[in-house]
Amino acid sequence: MGLRAKIDKILANILICIMALMVINVLWQVFSRYLMGSPSSFTDELARYLMIWVGILGAAYVSGKKGHVAIDVFLRKLSPVPQKRLRLFIDLLISLFSLTALVIGGGRLVYITYVLEQYSPAMQLPLAVVYAVIPVSGVLIIYYKIYDMINN
Repeated sequence: MGLRAKIDKILANILICIMALMVINVLWQVFSRYLMGSPSSFTDELARYLMIWVGILGAAYVSGKKGHVAIDVFLRKLSPVPQKRLRLFIDLLISLFSLTALVIGGGRLVYITYVLEQYSPAMQLPLAVVYAVIPVSGVLIIYYKIYDMINN
């Protein structure tokens, strides 16, 4: 099993665990609110943070599987050589965006929230931990795109 397959498997398992945790969390929220009459104080916040993680990590996973929505009408009309060049250009643009917005920008966000010691209100979780998924996903997307550029 190659490195990419291992990363795909680990990422898929992490996403499955996050989704399972989200379901359990929301079920607990409903149970505590309607059946016990006393809503849990942390479940809303936890659901929000898990949704952030599943959305951003899911984007990296889908990027690796080439499953993102794409308008490829123009691409399909090209012959094979220009198609390869256009795919390479698109992968470079995605890598550049991931580097600047997710890795650098996300890294700065993590650093700032860490230095300012910002914590979530209900769970007292450092927000740097919540935002750490942004640069991690950026690195994963860059890895996938470089792999695609080399193997296309």
